[in-house]
This record gives sequence, structure tokens and C-alpha cells, in this order.
Amino acid sequence: MSTHWSLAMRDFPPDYADTTIVRLPPGAPTDPRAWATTTFSPRTMPRWVLAALALRQLLVPLLGIPRAPRSTFAVDEVVTGPTGGEALIVADDEHLDFRCGVAVDSRAGLVAVTTNVRLHNRRGRLYLLPVRALHPHVVRSMLARAARVLTP
Repeated sequence: MSTHWSLAMRDFPPDYADTTIVRLPPGAPTDPRAWATTTFSPRTMPRWVLAALALRQLLVPLLGIPRAPRSTFAVDEVVTGPTGGEALIVADDEHLDFRCGVAVDSRAGLVAVTTNVRLHNRRGRLYLLPVRALHPHVVRSMLARAARVLTP
């Protein structure tokens, strides 16, 4: 995470994108895979986020969108450097393509989650309406919980 863009931005220009940044807690790991895995783990997510994801799984078939598999938030790639690195999560579907980069910069003392979405059709645009409103709050809550879990 230095002056370059996130890996999440590498594959396509965004129809929707955001970045959430928190301070790297003292003593917390600088491994981006650990941050990505902890941030997106059902075991560490805030309960309200788990409830929102469960609701998503119930409602998306009504839009003709398949339910997300359990492996949706698995880390696909990790790039490391002298001050940290970034883990990339990739999920593509009929309605949209999703990229999420979880970057750690030990020199700056920051952890950033960057999301990039490319929409494919009307179902994707409809799906994104509520997601756009909630996404920053969801990610901030997940990242704050991960910071508490990863801090010794």
C-alpha cells in the first residue's frame, strides 16, 4: 500500500469503489492474508453483518442472482513488499465482478480495504442499490472487529 493503487483496481475501472482505512494497532500482524482472512471470517464478523449477509442470501434469488458460495471471500492472491503487502479477493458472477484488496502498510501504520465492482446488467445495478448504502458501514465494522481480534 504505498503510492500505488490497490490490486482491487487492477483488472477493470470501477462502477462502484470505496476504501476504508484504519490504523494498524500496535503489535498486530502485518500479514495482509491474516487481515483479509480475519476481516472476512464468519467467526469474527459482527453479528449484525452476519445477519445482513444471511438476509442477502435469502433475497438475491428473487433478483435471479445465485447465492454466494462459502468460498466467496477466500484470498486469491497475496503480494508482499518491504513495508507490508496486499491480499486480493476475487469474485465474479453474472451480475457483477468484485475485487477486494486488503492492504497493510507497517511504515504508515495503516490497514486499508479497497473494494471495486464492475456491473454487468440491470440485476447488478438493482443489487448494488442497497449494497452501496450499507457497504462502507459493513466494511468499517468488519475491519474494526478484525483489528480487535488481531491485537494481542
